[in-house]
Amino acid sequence: MEELNGPIAGWLAGIGWSKEHIDLTTKLILLGGIVIVSWLAAKLFRNLLVPALQRISRSTKATWDDHLFSDRVMRAAARLIPPVVWYVLLAAVFYDLPLLLGVLRKVCLIYLIVTVLLLINAFLDTLHEIATQHETLRNRPLKGIYQMVKLLAVCVGAILIVSILIGRDPTTILAGLGASAAIVMLIFRDSILGLVAGVQLSANDMLRPGDWITMEKYGADGYVTEVTLTTVKIQNFDKTITTIPPYALVSDSFRNWRGMRESGGRRIKRSLLIDIASVHTCTPAEVESLRRKGLIAADTEPKTQPIVNLHVFRDYIRESLKRNPEIHPDLMQMVRMLQPTAEGVPVEVYCFTRSTEWVTYEAVQDDLFDRLFAVLPEFGLRAFQRPSGQDLGTLRADLSAETEKMPGTDDRAAR
Repeated sequence: MEELNGPIAGWLAGIGWSKEHIDLTTKLILLGGIVIVSWLAAKLFRNLLVPALQRISRSTKATWDDHLFSDRVMRAAARLIPPVVWYVLLAAVFYDLPLLLGVLRKVCLIYLIVTVLLLINAFLDTLHEIATQHETLRNRPLKGIYQMVKLLAVCVGAILIVSILIGRDPTTILAGLGASAAIVMLIFRDSILGLVAGVQLSANDMLRPGDWITMEKYGADGYVTEVTLTTVKIQNFDKTITTIPPYALVSDSFRNWRGMRESGGRRIKRSLLIDIASVHTCTPAEVESLRRKGLIAADTEPKTQPIVNLHVFRDYIRESLKRNPEIHPDLMQMVRMLQPTAEGVPVEVYCFTRSTEWVTYEAVQDDLFDRLFAVLPEFGLRAFQRPSGQDLGTLRADLSAETEKMPGTDDRAAR
């Protein structure tokens, strides 16, 4: 190192520089030279090597290399150059001050670790962007896994920095941390559970960003917007946001409506409550009237004898579902009578709409049951409905009118 300092010191002495300041000035000149060398190295890397790598990546058919050699990753890589140059060249300046040289080299190593962490962060963000554009990985909840890798990298970096500051082997620090593993587990409990849950959600394809899920326990009913290491964000249909820990989605049950969207049909499962008193066998005149109105096919004979109006009504619903263009023809269609209850006989309609969109689905369902309720009287059937206050008032008025018509009522009222 003296070969480098000697010419500079001789030159300073030749221009009349005082001897007591020659050593300090030499060190400052060398420090300035190191700063210039590190700046030029980073500049050459950014202006020469990076454009060349980016041109090569753009010339390939693959797109992942365009992300890996993006400006963000290359800037993070360029930050590695100054600490490496300083660590190597500082010995030329402070060769005669080993204590100060050791401190400065520790600073360079810490700076290098920080820049490496920044590079890892940029690299993982780039991998996440590549995954979001990949056909298979696009809907996988991988963000939590990337966050866990970042957390592990920061933990390793912190251990290395502490080991540099105290001058101990990193394995010694790790051994000391092993004794306090319970405390570490307690601190990072949510992160560890989130990582395990994220792996399970991704491996079993249980959840994807954009899925519509329902979880009544947490009041969640909407679309998944983000899956991170510690939270799953769900935007409900009322535009509120519900956050759920990932491990809750694994330990508890939730409903994912993705299968409904992928099937291409949305289920209608609704019942009409028929008044049991209105169920009766049809007379020949009623059957003929239904034929004329097109409610029974002219060439179709009822399967049951005698003919029951409720049976004819169920056949009519089945034919209506087959003719309805909004009902999916390839998915199950069924009309059945359920167990009679105190509120009447439930006739359940089970089918699927062609559209899975909520508004369209509700419109198709409403139109279907509007027509079914409207056509009930044509079959001599009535829908069951609990008596209301108006019904009781009408009944009271009818009873009063009947009472007034009874003979002797006026005489009793007069007396």
